[in-house]
Amino acid sequence: MRIHLITTGGTLEKMYSEQRGSVENVESKVEHYLERLRLPDLEIDTARLMNKDSLEMTDADRALVLDAVRARLNAPIVITHGTDTMVDTGMYLQAALTGLRFPIVLTGAMTPLGFESSDGLQNLTESLFAARVLAPGIYIVMHNQAFPVDRVRKDRGTSRFVRSDT
Repeated sequence: MRIHLITTGGTLEKMYSEQRGSVENVESKVEHYLERLRLPDLEIDTARLMNKDSLEMTDADRALVLDAVRARLNAPIVITHGTDTMVDTGMYLQAALTGLRFPIVLTGAMTPLGFESSDGLQNLTESLFAARVLAPGIYIVMHNQAFPVDRVRKDRGTSRFVRSDT
């Protein structure tokens, strides 16, 4: 089975910069972590689209994501994305795409890959599985939960995504 993986950055991809004393998007790390997973029957086609904090994403960036998705509608898609505007990008995709044949899953992390308490590898792994079993549509997959993109919001107080019926 094939899954397309589109990376856009976000906390999942952040690294600690000793020079600046801060956590920043510098280079993609996802492929390094994919190599650690046992995925014997899965072909992952990775496209590094950008490496941005999602608060810096613009509508032009979302249009690039949409173009990348449209070019890959022949298989399930996982998009790594910063959590602050993940739902915005998902809603942008939902407004532009109809008649999907496969699921599109957005995921990210509250703590960067490589940090001891990172949720990144868990979310990435669960997203790859979810992309195989969910019905066609657009979803947020985080912390062992899958939400339709139009029924979820980020709860900053608890650092997780929760169901939203508004």
